[in-house]
Order: sequence, then structure tokens, then C-alpha cells
Amino acid sequence: MRIGNGCVDTVTSKSDMTGKLDRLGVQRTRPSSGMVLAGCGALGLLLLGGWYGANKVFAPAAAAQADGNAQTVTVVVPGRITVQGAMTASGVLAARRDLPVGIAGEGGKVVQVLVDAGSWVRKGQVLAVVDRSVQTEEIASQSANVEVQQANARLAQNKLDRSLKLVANGFISNADIEQLTATRDAAVAQVRVARATLGQLRASAARLNVIAPEAGMVLTRQVEPGQIVGGASGTLFRIARDGELEMQARLSESNLARMALGDPADVNPVGTTQHFTGHVWQLAPVIDPTSRQGVARIALPYDKALRPGGFATATLRSGTTTAPILPESAILSDASGAYVYVVGTDNKVARRAIVIGDVTPQGIAVLKGLSGDEKVVLRAGGFLNPGDTIKPVIDRSKSAGTVAAAK
Repeated sequence: MRIGNGCVDTVTSKSDMTGKLDRLGVQRTRPSSGMVLAGCGALGLLLLGGWYGANKVFAPAAAAQADGNAQTVTVVVPGRITVQGAMTASGVLAARRDLPVGIAGEGGKVVQVLVDAGSWVRKGQVLAVVDRSVQTEEIASQSANVEVQQANARLAQNKLDRSLKLVANGFISNADIEQLTATRDAAVAQVRVARATLGQLRASAARLNVIAPEAGMVLTRQVEPGQIVGGASGTLFRIARDGELEMQARLSESNLARMALGDPADVNPVGTTQHFTGHVWQLAPVIDPTSRQGVARIALPYDKALRPGGFATATLRSGTTTAPILPESAILSDASGAYVYVVGTDNKVARRAIVIGDVTPQGIAVLKGLSGDEKVVLRAGGFLNPGDTIKPVIDRSKSAGTVAAAK
């Protein structure tokens, strides 16, 4: 066997081949290089055609097999909707204006308590009476002293009047008249002093009574008949002015900054199913340096179900927000923050960092990271990795906006 020019010839020997050709009368010629190249080219075309045909047959099958291995994953197209900004907070119920009431005078023994916790009182009403027997005697004594001083003043005036009639006859000198006038003036001044002292004693006695400074509801009573009270006794009653109540909702710095005076709020006291509508009437001017929280004070009308000191939760509404809304199952989080998986045009998932906002009945608002037109993995995102190829199936019931635009 001999291999030459890329072609194969089988011969026995050179002499045998030459003899055979001579007997057949065939002219011996050497193959040209052009013929060899043409043969090799034809062979190459045949091989290329075979490869192309095989690729057409087997490539779709391989692709179908790879596609069949991809996970089927439900996705949503969130779109953008406008929702009422809302946040939830907790806090205590309290009187909007809690008025502590104590003894204003020197004190003494309590002889009568006229109101109890839960009573409604008017401004100036007597809440408790303190024994004033000693003060009564002092007032009586001073009243008598006033009468004495008034009598002295009348006597001094009469002496002065008689002396003035005698001056013209020379029986009384001008110096005596001046002395009598001064005596009369001193007597009149003593009357005024006695009257002022009497007024002071009466005022002190009146201060022995515990008086309501404003109209409202008595929240607590901390005094009983027979108790000795004084300036150091502290608070005897607490009154909610006009019965107005409030909830002191504690909010984070960021949420407090979003609130404004007058924003509505829905308050639900713990242990009840009742809801009360109020509004924010004051925002804390300072932030607690330890908890990093501030207080939003929500004004509430009086209701017997609202008990100061109780606990409540509130839903506060502040403005509107237009943003994509996603179900909770679509949002994942780790040490780097919240994120979602977004499906690209090649059906590969990619991680997308987001910033979430309020939790609404429709879902969680996404403030940053999404435009609303993306395909977002609805659930099972924890089993995916960036770059995975999936088969997305759009959940139309949880998608908003134009779903056709996302297909």
C-alpha cells in the first residue's frame, strides 16, 4: 500500500502494474495536482454537509433538554399604585392635660372628701374639706380687732372735730391740732391693717379646702377623711381637664419626621375590639437618646373604654405614596439589606437591592430599587441563585399595571 497526495493506491509491485498497463494498451500518465485538489475539496464539502445536518438534528434536542431542566417559578409584575402612607405604633393612654391637685394652704385634718375617682367636677368645685376650727377662731378674733380699731378711729376723729371748733377762741393751739390730726390718721390706718389681716385669715382658711383648678374628670383620689395633709403631702387628686385623653405613640426618628400635626390616627386599646379615631396634636421636639424614638401625641375624645395608663396600638396615616407594591413573600433580606430576584429577558434571575416602605393591605411598598415593570420572583426566592435560568410564569392575580408589557 502506498499513500500519496492524500489519496490511497493499492498495488502489488511496480513491475506488475507496468506490465498490466502495457498489456491493456493504456497510456501511463502521472496525475496532475489540480485533480488531487479537486478530489480533496469534494471530500471536505461532503464532511461539512454531514456536520451541518447532524447539528440541525441534535442541537434543538439538546436545547430542549436544557430548557426542561430549568425551574418553573411564579413571578409578578408589581406596577405602581398610590397608597395611603401608614405606620403602626404602640404606646400608653393618658390624660391630654393631667392636672395634679394638692393642698394649697397650711393643711390640717381632712374632715370630708366630696368626690371620688371617675367623678366629673366643675372649675372651683370643693373636692375635700380640711378642719378649720383654729382658723375660725382666729378669724373671729381678728373681726373683733377690726371693730376695736374702727372705734378708736371714730374717737380720734371726734376729738379732732371738737378741737377745731376751739382753735378760733384760742383755747387750742395749732400744735395741738396737728397732734390730734396725726392721732386720727394713725387710728384710720390701724383699721386698714386690721381689715387686711382679717382678709388674710379668711383667705388662708379658704385655701384649706381642696379646689378643682379646672373642669374635668377625676382620675385618681389619694386622700381619705381623718388624714393629716400639708404642703408636703403631694398630689391628692388628679384631674383630666375637660375629660380629654390622648395616646402617646412612640415612633422611630424616620417615621416621626414623616408625621405632621393633624394627621389622622386609628387607636385600638389592648383588650378591646373598639377603634377610636383621633389626630396628632403634638410631635415630640426631642428624641430619646437611648431608644432613638420620639412621641406623637394623639388627641382622643372621652370614652369610658379609654383608661389612662392602659396600652394601645395605633395606625397613623400620613400622606400618599406612589410606588411598586410587592407581597411579603417576594421580599428577602440578609446582612446587606432587603432585596428581590428580578427575571431578565434571557430568563436568568438577578439580585436587586431595594428599600422598603410602609406595609399596606395590598402589600409592602418598595421605595427604591424597582420601577414596577420588572418580573419579580413571587416566592421560593431562597432556593435561587443569581444567574439561574428559570421558566417564569406570571401570576396575573397579584400583578398590577400592564402585564403584556412585561411578557
